[in-house]
Amino acid sequence: MIRVLIADDQQSVRTGLRLLLETLPDIEVIGEAPDGISAVQAARRLRPDVALVDIRMPGMDGIQVTELLAGPDIADPIPVVIITTFDLDEYVYGALRAGATGFLLKDAGAALIGEALRAATDGESLVSPRVTTRLLSAFATRRQAAAPSEPLTAREEEVLALLSSGLTNDEIGSRLFVSLGTVKAHIGAILTKLGVRNRVEAAMWAHDTGRDRR
Repeated sequence: MIRVLIADDQQSVRTGLRLLLETLPDIEVIGEAPDGISAVQAARRLRPDVALVDIRMPGMDGIQVTELLAGPDIADPIPVVIITTFDLDEYVYGALRAGATGFLLKDAGAALIGEALRAATDGESLVSPRVTTRLLSAFATRRQAAAPSEPLTAREEEVLALLSSGLTNDEIGSRLFVSLGTVKAHIGAILTKLGVRNRVEAAMWAHDTGRDRR
């Protein structure tokens, strides 16, 4: 069972998300928070498997919450999935760079939200396919991609292009006719060679270098 904390400043949104997640047999909502400060306090107290966090909240926004729960300096991080109304928002980019493992829009269905939460607990990332390309395009000019420590193989290039388009590991495996374990191994190698923390950063690198169009 995946234990989830919901953080959003609107009661109606928290209720809606709770009802949505309760339709999934492997998801349990263990708490709610109406603002960023309460979200951090509740997360540290309850230790959820994943925190589902709104990007814009009073007191402390989603970026700050992400840094405190899942930042690179946190010894025992709690995965954070950002959920927002805004599909092209600087705050979203900042949260991903701060360590968020996913980015979804609030109109995402139960299946996609559940998939993002499961990915987060597996140490993976999921960005809504509907906005992946637009999000990366909006901020491509802000970064300069570093060269990989060693060249990617042809298969790794294929996997990188597919994950950059928003495909999940299962979908990549089906597309390339390889096992889930093989996909994970390729992604692990890609992250190591690129020197990035997660598949979101790998997708950003791919977009910056044109690898997402192969």
